Amino acid sequence: MDFHGLHHVALICADYPRSKVFYTETLGLQVIAETYRDARDSWKLDLAVPGGGQIELFSFPDAPPRPSRPEAQGLRHLAFVVPDVAAAKADLEERGVAVEPLRIDEITGKRFTFFQDPDGLPLELYEG
Repeated sequence: MDFHGLHHVALICADYPRSKVFYTETLGLQVIAETYRDARDSWKLDLAVPGGGQIELFSFPDAPPRPSRPEAQGLRHLAFVVPDVAAAKADLEERGVAVEPLRIDEITGKRFTFFQDPDGLPLELYEG
């Protein structure tokens, strides 16, 4: 395999308008495209992640919830690189997002913390 990077991570949300506001306004991700697919009664929102890659945010009617804790199989969390974790944490908290206390990665010595999207998906801020 000759991988060149990660193209996208796809997420299915429970409340599309709420999640769209969270990812675009709270987190500030830029919209690449937004498409309504009538045959699926589904929205697809493509969001640019700074530094490369995308998040695809989907809505599907009656999508079942997925267990995410404790340590369920599947996607564990999605991590965003930030230059200053403490500053990013403070920014999120000012926007009304609950953020866990800062921690230190015992292997790399880098600071990190976790918060959740509107559906409870664990998101991480990792200092890079």
